Amino acid sequence: MFRSVRHMIYDLIEWRSQILSGTLPQDELKELKKKVTAKIDYGNRILDLDLVVRDEDGNILDPEQTSTISLFRAHEVASKQVEERLQEEKSQKQNIDINRQAKFAATPSFALFVNLKNVVCKIGEDAEVLMSLYDPLESKFISENYLVRWSSCGLPKDIDRLHNLRAVFTDLGSKDLKREKISFVCQIVRVGRMELRDNNTRKLTSGLRRPFGVAGNCV
Repeated sequence: MFRSVRHMIYDLIEWRSQILSGTLPQDELKELKKKVTAKIDYGNRILDLDLVVRDEDGNILDPEQTSTISLFRAHEVASKQVEERLQEEKSQKQNIDINRQAKFAATPSFALFVNLKNVVCKIGEDAEVLMSLYDPLESKFISENYLVRWSSCGLPKDIDRLHNLRAVFTDLGSKDLKREKISFVCQIVRVGRMELRDNNTRKLTSGLRRPFGVAGNCV
């Protein structure tokens, strides 16, 4: 309520400045005065204040010079206009809420946070650790891979990221909530020689990516 009234007051201050400037043509000035009176009547209504009865030009009717019947009819017209404005505001608010709910339903509604502490696996060479989400019933991955390059020393290749290996899987929506199972899969790819026992310098290779291990758990 406070924010609504504050916005209306700001509008009235701006329109008052335009009226006092004396630069508006007569037709625009007349329309602006109608807008001002309509805003005031609307504000009085939502604040449960008395309704001010006005004529067609927005001037307050003098009860000493206006008949009772004319005042009654003017009051009916003013009440009807204010109620129409309230219904319009209510309809707009409902449409905004519906659009907001539809937008929220179409966007991801939850996420999975992953914090990699350590890789307890004796690899012997550099490796790539890939983590992703997998649907075992449909036999397909439902997310992109989170890649961490692991050195043969048992530490991340990027030492600056030690104890800061975090990822958030945000591409999850209402459709994923309906899946019967979702598995968190970790794949380890060894990067180096063809064979770990290859000590022959003539056959020594490097930089080859070979599958090394895989693990999974339901989330």
